[in-house]
Amino acid sequence: MTQTLSLPHATGMSRTGWWLLLASILLTIAVYSSGLSGGYLFDDYPNIVDNHSVQPDNASVPSLVRAALSSPSSEFKRPLASLSFAANYLTTGLDPYWMKLTNLVIHLLNGLLVFLLCRALLQVASTSDVALEPPLAVNGNSSAASQRTGTVAALITMSWMLLPINLTAVLYVVQRMESLANLFVLLGLFGYVATRSRMLSTAPSPTSVRKGWPGWTHLSRNTNDFIFCLVSITAPAAFGILAKETAAMLPLYALLIEWILFGFGKPDETSVKTGMRHAKFRQYDYRIIGMFLLVLVLPMAVGLAWLLPGLLNPEVWATRDFTMSTRLLSEARIVVDYIVWTLLPTPGALSFYHDDFRVSTGLLAPWTTLASMMVLGSLVALLLWQRQRRPLIALGIALFLGCQLLTGTIIPLELIYEHRNYFASLGLMLAVVPLLAVSRLTSFALPRHVLLVGLMLCWTILTAFTAFAWGNPLRIAEDLATRGPQSPRAQYELGRTYIIYSQYDPTSPFTEMAYAPLERAAALPGASILPEQALIFMNARMQRPLKDAWWDSMIAKLKAHKPGIQDESSLSALTQCDRERRCDLPDSRMTAAYLAALSHPHPSARLLLMYGDYAWNILQDHELGLRMTNAAIVAAPSEPAYYITQIRMLVAEGRYDEARKAMQPLETLNIGGRLDDALNGLHALPGMQ
Repeated sequence: MTQTLSLPHATGMSRTGWWLLLASILLTIAVYSSGLSGGYLFDDYPNIVDNHSVQPDNASVPSLVRAALSSPSSEFKRPLASLSFAANYLTTGLDPYWMKLTNLVIHLLNGLLVFLLCRALLQVASTSDVALEPPLAVNGNSSAASQRTGTVAALITMSWMLLPINLTAVLYVVQRMESLANLFVLLGLFGYVATRSRMLSTAPSPTSVRKGWPGWTHLSRNTNDFIFCLVSITAPAAFGILAKETAAMLPLYALLIEWILFGFGKPDETSVKTGMRHAKFRQYDYRIIGMFLLVLVLPMAVGLAWLLPGLLNPEVWATRDFTMSTRLLSEARIVVDYIVWTLLPTPGALSFYHDDFRVSTGLLAPWTTLASMMVLGSLVALLLWQRQRRPLIALGIALFLGCQLLTGTIIPLELIYEHRNYFASLGLMLAVVPLLAVSRLTSFALPRHVLLVGLMLCWTILTAFTAFAWGNPLRIAEDLATRGPQSPRAQYELGRTYIIYSQYDPTSPFTEMAYAPLERAAALPGASILPEQALIFMNARMQRPLKDAWWDSMIAKLKAHKPGIQDESSLSALTQCDRERRCDLPDSRMTAAYLAALSHPHPSARLLLMYGDYAWNILQDHELGLRMTNAAIVAAPSEPAYYITQIRMLVAEGRYDEARKAMQPLETLNIGGRLDDALNGLHALPGMQ
């Protein structure tokens, strides 16, 4: 089928576009500046504050390798993000201000790339997107075309940079992983779109020689452009994955752009027009088709073959309150919620934690499950209908839905996180903003412009107010608890913040304030043992009585469900407090809690090691402590910390031969010298020389 594509000259970026971009950057800085002074939150602690490996003493290779491989968030370790945290620590320490400022700089860089990418997409879609009619390059008026394109691209960028749903990717320090990964995604997409546009703007002609490069023909240039297209969707994806796995979606985004805007075509040299650079696609470019088969379809098939056997194992879902089927049902509602939260956000909707979400158990339980599926089906139908009439609308919908495929389908991640829409929200802006921004004589231009201004104003105000709340730990805890009255995590975090402000002083007014939100959190459905742990921890530190109800509730929860990361962290905090003699905890209760946690099949290596630590240091049962540590090594043979603990235990027991033998697998894990200090310390122990 013959398609027509206009690739107008971009002889110069409009000044209006550049000025709007500058205004967007300055406004974004102003809006976010009040939030930079806040503290750390939630997953910031295991990834940064409590992760001493990302707090190196120097920039030596072993220290940096140790930092790069230290993330507890993923089996793939996300080394680039961890290295960026280490770089922050080396220059400014753990001060969250500088961590958040770095995040803001990354967000601004992403804004620049969004501007360049959207401008390129608008140029490509200009002749077929009625929202941009009249065509951007008419009667040689490329200057007006450039100005209109730059202005609309800047409006998309401003909207995206100020969206409230993207705030957590900036002020939530650990989500630098998301924004940094998307820096490479945006860079790769811009490179791909720009190169494909160049490939289609000039027909290959083997007989014409490119001036200044003897022997180089347009055909060879076209081949080089193809290679650059390949590099644009592979190299940035590879680097982005080192920050977060979501960068693996880059080839899919490029495929959607190719399908909707370029049609996998190549130009017919006889139809190329000088100046306007029209190109009629008379045949497919099979190199492009083959490229996507190689870099997207084949890896996706291999990945699914690797993942599916594990995902079909019920034990994989044991720590979740949903199964694969109920997750898929729930995600239909969540994806529709994401659309509403992006375009029409409210403080109550953007509540950060979202652990009060009701999981769908059937098409009509709740009824919004089926309704949401119908909405998503309608969006797919709209995408197909508008693909040639309004390709930007189709592309925006496709990018939004495509972005949800990794985190919103079969992988057993937590159900909802706002930062997952960092790229997806760009798709919605691409679909909505040009439709509202570009004037046509008969299309209600004034109401559309008023609606766009109103939306941008609402987005900016809500982001500004939320950023202000994030600028103070107590303010954000109270704000999130108000937004999520049924959220166990929000209520727990408020109580925990009161405890921090009390400084464990029984006479502090914050001490009494902590009990209500913590006890409320403990009683809410789906709560972890964090609230009970906080109550026990606080009272033990202040030598107050420990209620039996707290212990009973904690042990019952550990028996009812396989412990998750938060439950394990809670037991670890109590163990550490007891070991350091800051808490006097009853051995019988702590042992019962550990046995309840370990009663489920295939306990985690971390939990096994924690019980080994408790048995060795608190119960003084060295045999049990060593046995649990050995079990942890079997469960996670690639974790160096477990071997180090095992060797120290063996040395303390005088079992030097076994200790020396245990050094061998530890030495094989010494990648880049990251364990040199630990190995030297072990070799210096008595009996290890």
